[in-house]
Amino acid sequence: MTSRATARVTAPSARTTPRVTARSTRSTTRSTSRSTPRPELRLVPGGTAARPRRLPTAALRHRRAPYVLLVVALLIGTTLGLLVLNTTIAVDSLKATHLRVANAERAEEVQRLEQQVVSGSTPAEIARAASAAGLVPAGPAAYLVVGPDGESVLRGTPAPAGGDAEGGD
Repeated sequence: MTSRATARVTAPSARTTPRVTARSTRSTTRSTSRSTPRPELRLVPGGTAARPRRLPTAALRHRRAPYVLLVVALLIGTTLGLLVLNTTIAVDSLKATHLRVANAERAEEVQRLEQQVVSGSTPAEIARAASAAGLVPAGPAAYLVVGPDGESVLRGTPAPAGGDAEGGD
């Protein structure tokens, strides 16, 4: 059942006593103290509604379509963007893992080579490598000392290297 609200304004002279309604007494005293009276509202049963509720027209649907398309496009764009971002992060993570493994292998190789250099530069190792190459240890050395007047003096007695005298030529 529909009902319609109507308003009726009563003349100020016809209204001599304030009416007490469901409202609080404060609101009625406020309304009686006004210079212009408020309209009286009441429900009229059986009338038709002033504005019947209509279904959205095609124009209203057409106005909403760009917004709906924008929201759908933003959702799809965001989803695709996140997919690309996650894929890129996964690929970069895989590359970083491979580079870390390669870096660890290179560090082990450098450590092994440094150990070879350290073990190969000891005097005993150098002497062993020299004898393996056919070199013989040198004998006692002699020194030339140049004096202040330009004269040179030999100190010590030089001796040839010991071992086989196999000179090749």
